[in-house]
Amino acid sequence: MLLRLPNVVARRMFIILVLMVIVGLFYIYSSENKYHSCFMESQVLATQQALTADGETNLLDDVLQADPKPSPGNSIFFHETSCRLSENRQLETLKVTARQACAIESAAMHNPNFQVFVLFAGPTYRISNNNSHPQPLVEAILSYSNVHLRRLNLESYASGTPMEEWLKDGRLSRSKYLFSHISDFLRYLTLYRYGGLYLDMDVVVLRNMEKVPPNYTGAESNTHLAAGVMNLAATGFGHEIAASCLRDFQHNFNGEDWGNNGPGVITRVAQKICGTKDIALMQEDSKRCMGFKVFGRGAFYAVPWKRWRDFFEPEKLEQTMARCKDSYVVHVWNKHSSKLPIKQGSKNAYALYAEQNCPRSYKAAGEYF
Repeated sequence: MLLRLPNVVARRMFIILVLMVIVGLFYIYSSENKYHSCFMESQVLATQQALTADGETNLLDDVLQADPKPSPGNSIFFHETSCRLSENRQLETLKVTARQACAIESAAMHNPNFQVFVLFAGPTYRISNNNSHPQPLVEAILSYSNVHLRRLNLESYASGTPMEEWLKDGRLSRSKYLFSHISDFLRYLTLYRYGGLYLDMDVVVLRNMEKVPPNYTGAESNTHLAAGVMNLAATGFGHEIAASCLRDFQHNFNGEDWGNNGPGVITRVAQKICGTKDIALMQEDSKRCMGFKVFGRGAFYAVPWKRWRDFFEPEKLEQTMARCKDSYVVHVWNKHSSKLPIKQGSKNAYALYAEQNCPRSYKAAGEYF
């Protein structure tokens, strides 16, 4: 015979259950509100905050509206997905870090026939609030005529694409890794919209990539491809791959897993295209992947993330330079290395790469890079 719980115990359990529901709803609301504040209010904020004395908006131009627009298949894209609102919900001044500027400049310098678009997710001022000159690092990258700074609105950017309805269901806004997963979302959406070359903001481009045939990515390990350097053609097979990436993103999205929605997407899509999970086989058999090229680690990730310090240690200079001698791009793993400053004139691989491949940004950075 089952014993009936005393009323006091039942009441306590009920109260605990109610509190758990309240906490859960508060978490969901907080996540959605943070998401909305950072990325979904650009139209309102543009009206309320960004008008200059002559009635012109001081926001960056919208990538969907401004000219020049990205040239399908012949553009390079970077995304900046940090929150651009201050604590009092005011728009922040347009800024880039020295290392972001280096990535942008190196891409523009080595690929003069490609247009380089830096897309800021959300409302961002063109220049500082007091109408002074732009940040020196911004001036450095804008000294290249093929660099364009643009903003995007997530809802507008997804409109008319396979991601339009999916974005509205709120799964992205509840992600545990909100900014990283918005970055993942945007890289595949941008490649679907325009094709071209997507690059992470923590790379240094070392050589021209304009003649590399489209439809490629790079291996990061023996088990996974990486999503930090990806190129897809704007039409045909490349566009089909981009569409497959969006479908995989929707079907397998996991807001609790940092890497599932970025490198996980291109890895799973490539496995289907190539008919194998063997990364080495993808690289060795060019016909297997039907024209989709999987570069070996040396092309973009010659120094693995576990050895990121090699870029910063003087005693590893020659070894690191030799390791990357055939690389198109070096990836310096900002997630791990961002807190380690480099003093101007340092004798390490990253400082040397910056001095050679983004000289204007390196100089504009000041004492520390």
